[in-house]
Amino acid sequence: MRTSILIAVAAVLVAAGAAVASSGAGLPNIGTPTMATQHVYKGYYDHHLDTYLLTDVSNKAQAKAMHINFSAEIGTVKGIPAQYFVKGRAAKGQLTIFGSEPGEADYNPLWEEMWVTWKPGVKPVLLGQDDQITSLAKAGKLTIKDAHIVLNAPILTVGKGK
Repeated sequence: MRTSILIAVAAVLVAAGAAVASSGAGLPNIGTPTMATQHVYKGYYDHHLDTYLLTDVSNKAQAKAMHINFSAEIGTVKGIPAQYFVKGRAAKGQLTIFGSEPGEADYNPLWEEMWVTWKPGVKPVLLGQDDQITSLAKAGKLTIKDAHIVLNAPILTVGKGK
């Protein structure tokens, strides 16, 4: 009888331990995934193309124009990398430029929008790296303006080298 009780208690403990282990080791109940179509975009990081998704922005007008979520709260986040957008004249093939990407220590899917404008009389070149932008700004060829807008744009795939 004593052996039967010990075996029963051991079985209960093993079952409880397995339940705890499986709940801690796996994901929370996030449901079953389904396939959906969403717009994705391309942008440069260190002269290669990454693919990203737009989900939320801290500017109501941009949210409406881009058909994404408005979130005032993300606009309060500080210390995030920059995402550069060329406004006005631009070189052929110009896309957004990221200040980081997955795998970098400072990567974050939230971005501080920076607007880049070429100065009059300067011929635009293709911008593909944040260091290139800051260098051209120091040389007086373009301006960088903090738009004070935060964009949630996670990078989904990282492109290949330079």
